[in-house]
Amino acid sequence: MERVIDAAAALDYPRERLHIQVLDDSTDESVALGAARVAHHRALGVCIDHVRRPNREGYKAGALRHGLNETNGEFIAIFDADFVPDADFLRRTLPHFSSPEVGVVQTRWGHLNEGESLLTRLQAFGLNAHFLVEQVGRSQGSHFINFNGTGGVWRRTCIADAGGWHTDTLTEDLDLSYRAQLRNWRFVYLPHVITPAELPDQMDALKSQQYRWTKGAAETARKHLGQVLRDPAVTGATKRHAAFHLLNSTVFVAILLMTLLSVPIVVLQSEAYLQPAFKLASVFLLGFAPLTFYYHASWRWNGGKRGAPLGFAAHFLLFLAVSMGLALHNTRAVLSGLAGYASEFVRTPKLGAAKRGRVRRRYRTGGLGLMTLLEAMLLGYALLGIFLAFRLGNFGLLPFHILLVIGYGAVVGYSVAHARRS
Repeated sequence: MERVIDAAAALDYPRERLHIQVLDDSTDESVALGAARVAHHRALGVCIDHVRRPNREGYKAGALRHGLNETNGEFIAIFDADFVPDADFLRRTLPHFSSPEVGVVQTRWGHLNEGESLLTRLQAFGLNAHFLVEQVGRSQGSHFINFNGTGGVWRRTCIADAGGWHTDTLTEDLDLSYRAQLRNWRFVYLPHVITPAELPDQMDALKSQQYRWTKGAAETARKHLGQVLRDPAVTGATKRHAAFHLLNSTVFVAILLMTLLSVPIVVLQSEAYLQPAFKLASVFLLGFAPLTFYYHASWRWNGGKRGAPLGFAAHFLLFLAVSMGLALHNTRAVLSGLAGYASEFVRTPKLGAAKRGRVRRRYRTGGLGLMTLLEAMLLGYALLGIFLAFRLGNFGLLPFHILLVIGYGAVVGYSVAHARRS
């Protein structure tokens, strides 16, 4: 919290035209830390307010809505507490609002602690693909993109015209993005402007973030996808992109279903009358085409330098495996979102470890519960698939089961290890 306040106070912009708000819904000792830092910068002449609410109604969306009522700023830059914007952030983003139809300027996320652990490196691997391929491609194709919740700037009139911040999804950023673009506001994405942030370095923190992102996307799909598909002003290509964008988290449902069916399929592969069906199913190996997607992102991340093929392959397979290991957890989030079940906004714990060294966490998002037990059972189920493959001599699904073992093994192992550490 202190780090982001200092970074905001150091923004290179005329003091008389800059109003900083610290939107603080905290209930612990960080309230005093934030207040002291705000007082320090105010004494130096910075226009900065410590904004507190009587309750956490609406969570982040509620805080943003409350803060908007407490300022008359024309442009609203938003940073989550773990982000550290460079001093020239506003000077590099605000010129892109010269066109009146631009409602949002979004920057690319950087990673303060990418090299801290295998877990943070794999998260960076996946996020780089989103920011260096997905956002770039949709933006250049004039399709709908999303404000990523932080590291970007909104035009105030765009927020108002789109209906303001709503509190009925866990991804208030994605929700408002679609409402704004349906109102014909244009979003500008700047992949060359990087805003550094911290990645969650413990499994329960990653799970809380994944749950919020996957459930929020499903909630937004439930809320807006029908309107997007029916809107005659939206092109067919943009409708297809929007469908893939809002429903991409349903891939975890498919992975979980594949996992549950995979062991019976190993047994049934020996049945001769089913062989034509299994040969036809080999077409789904085309699902590995995203390999090029991630390779291009890694190439861009390395500044156009070709990385070691074995290093990339190891990263890709580990990323794929851990993503598969999160399938049960994320499927629960997706189905809950599509069904319209409301749930609490659970924050993602960050340690400030990038500059302060390892510190003990003061709170957790939840301990080892039923979900970890079920993930351990799926680990055993995948091991059974490997055993049956060698027992029956059917090795078609062996790579899939090996990835499942690695993925669920990593998720369960990290969950136990991080719970013990805390």
